[in-house]
Amino acid sequence: MLVDRLSGEFHSAQAEIDEGPIYPEVAAKEIREHLARYDFSSAMPLEEAAADVEQMLRRWQVQVTHPRYLGLFNPSVRLASVVADSLTAIYNPQLAAWRTAPAAIEIERHTLAWLAAKFGMPADTAASFTSGGAEANLSAIIAALTHDFPEYGEKGLHSLPAPPVFYVSAEAHHSLSKIAHMTGLGREAVRAVPAGKDLKMDVSALAAAVDEDRRSGLAPFLVVGTAGSTAAGAIDPLPELAEFCRRERLWFHVDAAWGGAAIVSPTLRHHLAGIEHADSITCDAHKWFSVAMGCGMFFCRHPQTVARAFRAETSYMPRTAGEDTPDPYTHSVQWSRRFAGLKLFLTLAELGETGQAAAIDHQTRMGDRLRNRLAASGWRIVNHTPLPVVCFTREDIDLPAFLGGLRARQICWMSEARLAGASVIRACITSFKTTEQEVDQIAEQITHLAAEQKRSPVTC
Repeated sequence: MLVDRLSGEFHSAQAEIDEGPIYPEVAAKEIREHLARYDFSSAMPLEEAAADVEQMLRRWQVQVTHPRYLGLFNPSVRLASVVADSLTAIYNPQLAAWRTAPAAIEIERHTLAWLAAKFGMPADTAASFTSGGAEANLSAIIAALTHDFPEYGEKGLHSLPAPPVFYVSAEAHHSLSKIAHMTGLGREAVRAVPAGKDLKMDVSALAAAVDEDRRSGLAPFLVVGTAGSTAAGAIDPLPELAEFCRRERLWFHVDAAWGGAAIVSPTLRHHLAGIEHADSITCDAHKWFSVAMGCGMFFCRHPQTVARAFRAETSYMPRTAGEDTPDPYTHSVQWSRRFAGLKLFLTLAELGETGQAAAIDHQTRMGDRLRNRLAASGWRIVNHTPLPVVCFTREDIDLPAFLGGLRARQICWMSEARLAGASVIRACITSFKTTEQEVDQIAEQITHLAAEQKRSPVTC
């Protein structure tokens, strides 16, 4: 069976990655010179080419599935995800129209409905798999514009009586600025609302900004609450934002690309209270559900708005199966689309809800453990979140040299973040494989490195 054939290779590759280096020392020139042998003038045995590519991936990339990779939201992946991608490639279903891929589309629909219910959204919620959080956020802004400005879809932004503007936390993901550019709103239409000391959006500052924009003749239409900010894991005050948006008749979108997975954890889900009132939600399975790239999701409680926003009519696509089985290309940004949802479906099928929650809770405990070990060793923790991202610093640290030392010695991979105008070290537990022993060793080794560099500033 396919699972048996892939299992041995998968576990062998993962074991080699886990025992090997995290960070590659390589320059672009070296890779380009290696690739010069591929001029495609003649055929090459597939086994030879594939083995070469595998070695390039082993040698020349940050190993994001390593248990000591504490970087961005790039998780270790489950075997189920690898099996799913293999099945998808073998059968190559085209998910534009229901008649073309009924099994694949219904598998995705079933999976999305399960998660929508966890978020507290209604049974008729419109949902789709996306390439990632950026596409899901784009879908939300298009849907919100369509909802608030009926003429937008046909006549464009220039036909509107007032320029639309929307509001995000100063800690929100920067994809929202790119989306404002792409949709024609313009980057100046994004209002970055100040965050408090807790790095959460200040609702009073939001209210003042909305009031000022309305008095200036602008048209506020949407507020984005973040559930798990990239830099610090901050969760905006979702209940207050939901109430404000209801009162002010603004679309409430929650960008829960990373933190949304906490909804399946009985110990964490209360931190997402208020998300059930969202008009739309972004959540990425390829972050905290431990599936391979790319597997984002978009949820919207207004199916008719989604249908208007993404409608399309053609003569060459298969006829739809009926009103209760809409064709994905008429309800989402993408047209031709890969069977991305199978990765999440098989992972949930293998683990069950309890197993998935246990993996999320384990990573959360490892985040708490790292936070406590660092604090006990004299590091200053600068963020406060129930999620497993830890931002920290200490007096007189040379941040570039410190991070360089971490990578040169293969202790772990951490990144730099800027919080409240200051650069700090950011560590995020992204792997379900990270153990208590590894967390303790990392805390001990980085403390030793910092002390060593303080004694000898030129040493990496």
